[in-house]
Order: sequence, then structure tokens, then C-alpha cells
Amino acid sequence: MYNPQLPTDGSQAKHGASMNTHTGDFTPRGERPGNERIRVLLKSFGLRTSLIRLKVIDALLVAAQSNRRLGVRGVHSQLLDLDVPLSFLSVREVLKRLCAEGVITFNADKSYSLHPQAAAVLNNE
Repeated sequence: MYNPQLPTDGSQAKHGASMNTHTGDFTPRGERPGNERIRVLLKSFGLRTSLIRLKVIDALLVAAQSNRRLGVRGVHSQLLDLDVPLSFLSVREVLKRLCAEGVITFNADKSYSLHPQAAAVLNNE
């Protein structure tokens, strides 16, 4: 039976991507347009963009806006609440790598926050 929503050339429709109407390109579902500034931040530190890095930095930014500080468990819990299925170990390793590269800092209370230099890059956007 003919379904107008399916491609007629025999190929499978792509799932997990949606049309971004303001730029006319395809972006992964669940990714906010504000992530572009995080991409610029990662690039300025010489890091490749990955979904887990975007989500971890976004979680830290959201917490900072609410005057909260998150440790590894807090970041992991926040990502699980957003239906981002990442393991605790993956989150911990990303946080360690971002610390090593100077994007975020590990505080005395075992929480993480954006490094002042990284915050300056984000605020210049």
C-alpha cells in the first residue's frame, strides 16, 4: 500500500534527524540550537564535538544558571532525567578529559564548573 511519508526510491527513511527550519539542514533530534556556542567552545580548545561532550557541558551550564554545583553523580543524574542514556563511567571520563583540556575545573567540593577562560569564550558568542 502506498504511504506518502515513505521514500518511493526503495531506501529507508532516516530516523533520528529532523529538519532544522531556521538553517535548512538536518540536525540530530533533541539537540538545541544553543549547542552551537558549545561547539565553538570545544573547537576553541582543540576538541572535537561529540554528543556526550555537548550534553555534559550543557548540564553544567544549566546547573550554574540555577546556582547549583554538580559532581559526577549529579551530571549523570541530570542526563538520565533528560533521557540521555550514558553510563556513569562515560560521564566521569568526559569530565576528566574536559578538566585535562582546561574547559572545566574540578572544585574543592568535588563539583565541576566551567573554567573562567571557557566562560569567556561562551560569553563572546
